[in-house]
Amino acid sequence: MKLLSVVTGCYNEEENVRELYERVKRVFTEELKDYDFEMILIDNSSKDKTVEVLREICREDKRVKVIVNNRNFGHIRSGYHAIFQATGDAIIAMASDLQDPPEMIPQFVRKWEEGYKIALAQKTDSEESPIFFLIRKTYYNIANRLSEIPLVKNVTGFGIYDRCVIEDIRKINDPYPYFRGLICDLGYEQALIPFNQPARKRGFTKNNFYTLYDLAMLGITNHSKVPLRLATFSGFCISAFSFLVGLVYLVYKLLFWSQFQAGTAPVVIGLFFFGAVQLFFIGIIGEYIGAIHTQVLRRPPVIEKERINFD
Repeated sequence: MKLLSVVTGCYNEEENVRELYERVKRVFTEELKDYDFEMILIDNSSKDKTVEVLREICREDKRVKVIVNNRNFGHIRSGYHAIFQATGDAIIAMASDLQDPPEMIPQFVRKWEEGYKIALAQKTDSEESPIFFLIRKTYYNIANRLSEIPLVKNVTGFGIYDRCVIEDIRKINDPYPYFRGLICDLGYEQALIPFNQPARKRGFTKNNFYTLYDLAMLGITNHSKVPLRLATFSGFCISAFSFLVGLVYLVYKLLFWSQFQAGTAPVVIGLFFFGAVQLFFIGIIGEYIGAIHTQVLRRPPVIEKERINFD
């Protein structure tokens, strides 16, 4: 029997992890009887009773394996570490908040058996706030335009990955990857399965403005040099424009020496404008330097506190 590994990260999901396990088990019991499975959950040092619930599940089912982190290392590093602990012929990555329906797993497996190395769930609609869905969709469009490689729009990473894909990612050894872009960079043909993302039923999202901003900038800095070149191009255009404006002012002053008074308003406005442009592009450069800094440090993705059922 082929072994499939279901990998998910969790943080303060005591209300959801039990249902997630039950639904995953039901899928394999009822629809994927010809496959064996393991379920790996990596906990980011939850502050609620998530780990206690996971311990109960592990006692009931030895196919469930749990990693408990020393602290919250973030969902990017934590999930990235977890997929390398999987031993299956294919790995199914999903979130633990039940917004990634486990009932889609058979569709992923069928595409995998057809020969696709990657099959992803693509959001065509979402029951989340229409404003947030629009913002995410806009970001994907912008990131795709800026990227040097075509990126798949409206995917979160929920899907199935062949063992060879995971081994290629392991060789790259990126300590802080933009996973959705990384799998596109590998060049494997992908099957996209449309779905309507359900709303979170219980609990609250753990993402805040900072984590979403970090993920957004990671997607751009890891896969595009356009912002850096835009800074150079903008500097050239603004300097040329400033020279022309200065030349016009000079000619106008020479022709109308007594009547023309420049005043301080244009000077003040110009200083604020150029100051804002400089700060913006210094920030862009800082994002790239921060990405380089992360790569150079080469810290481990997580430090584990405990493993359950891995023996």
